[in-house]
Amino acid sequence: MSLTLSKQPSVLPDDGPGPQLRIVPVRRTGQWAAAVAVLVLLVLALVSVVRNDAFQWGVVGDYFATAAVLRGLWLTLWLTAAVMALGFALGTVLAVMRLSANPVLRAVSWGYVWLFRSTPILVQLLFWFNIGALYPEVLGVRTVDLMGPVTVAVVGLTLHEAAYAAEVVRGGILSVERGQIEAAQSLGLGRWRRLRRIVLPQAMRSIVPPAGNMLIGTLKGTSIVSIIAVQDLLYSVQLVYHRTYQVVPLLLVATIWYVVVTSLLSIGQYYVERYYARGSADAR
Repeated sequence: MSLTLSKQPSVLPDDGPGPQLRIVPVRRTGQWAAAVAVLVLLVLALVSVVRNDAFQWGVVGDYFATAAVLRGLWLTLWLTAAVMALGFALGTVLAVMRLSANPVLRAVSWGYVWLFRSTPILVQLLFWFNIGALYPEVLGVRTVDLMGPVTVAVVGLTLHEAAYAAEVVRGGILSVERGQIEAAQSLGLGRWRRLRRIVLPQAMRSIVPPAGNMLIGTLKGTSIVSIIAVQDLLYSVQLVYHRTYQVVPLLLVATIWYVVVTSLLSIGQYYVERYYARGSADAR
């Protein structure tokens, strides 16, 4: 004999007026106790940092908005914007090549992504910094004159970023329903017009979140260019503390600026994501 359990909620008969059951919320004493403990620890840690004279907050305030630090901050922002723009432009081309029906284009795109994702960014920067040892001259011009530290930073970071951007764009394109592409084909739209007007606008919903994370990662990753003497934010504070020996407060200056900029970028990412998610259940 088989028993079938009904999924319908049971309904108690209405016996008329009588005492009503009172709903008592579940007491979450443990959760509140844990929350209070965490807040207390956070306050103690904050007080410890603020009242610790070794942090030299006065020195932090003195150097926070100096001309040298602001110049380094500007170069960091410019480098981040240039690398993201060039990296995603090249990454989009690589993503389209990867999705192409041409096996040669697919192989070249796959090989590029494999190579630049397989080697550390520091190794790539040092390689491009010493490219003059392999090619002393390019078109009759000395390579060292063409590839200065800032140019090396832009080239190295862009080529590295493009490999990751290609996978982000490719994933976004693949997230678009096949029916949308078939509908565009039925309307007689060409391949590039379909990509520009139909596919990419819908793919942006999947592209923006990882792209925003890449933007923040690139901003922080630009600090690595200090190894080739590019005067970004980190290198600028290093020049100061090599002279004054006030290492901790100068590192705090750089840290606070990174936190401020990444926080602003996170806010911008939130609104961009909400813009592309409009009309969907993911919109906030």
